[in-house]
Amino acid sequence: MAAGDLVVAITGASGSPYGVRLVELCLRAGRTVHLVVSPAGTEVVRTELGRTVHLGEAEFDPAALLGPAAAGLDLSRLKYHHFRNFQAGIASGSFLTAGMAVCPCSMGTVAAVAHGLSENLIHRAADVHLKERRKLVLVPRETPLGLIQLRNLTAAAEAGAVILPAMPAFYTNPQSIADMVDFVVGRVCDQLGVEHRLLKRWSEPGS
Repeated sequence: MAAGDLVVAITGASGSPYGVRLVELCLRAGRTVHLVVSPAGTEVVRTELGRTVHLGEAEFDPAALLGPAAAGLDLSRLKYHHFRNFQAGIASGSFLTAGMAVCPCSMGTVAAVAHGLSENLIHRAADVHLKERRKLVLVPRETPLGLIQLRNLTAAAEAGAVILPAMPAFYTNPQSIADMVDFVVGRVCDQLGVEHRLLKRWSEPGS
């Protein structure tokens, strides 16, 4: 699989365990991760994981986001960017990356991506990946979906994004919430070219 820097954005949809686990797995695979977290994303992380993440670049603590998983990781490969920092390399198409995932992806972020609204670094980085024809994976977690949201998802897909809803499978017989998280994160890793052993892949009966 091709190596290269990856961009991961965590926004304000429910599903922060997916995003945090994705960052962890990318680092474990030896990839450099450029991370952006929205203000709403920090609130969801606090609610779902009980972890407090400070948005300031000087105050950001990788261990506060990753929790116990931070032990043993090469945190020098985690490059954090403030969501308002348009000077970050990932805001430019000349900065080479191997792909980007917005995980989880709020419906507001979907709308901004679908309509090219570069109001923050997450939107801009996503726009860059689309215009440069690089892999952009959006991981929405919302239900039910209204017509406007469906149209925005369609527009993003037509522009080149991969829409990968946070929908765990059950044919793998998950035994825990962690197993269900890993299934979704594994599918995101597949799209980004990150090697993993997170899930049991489907095989025909008897094969």
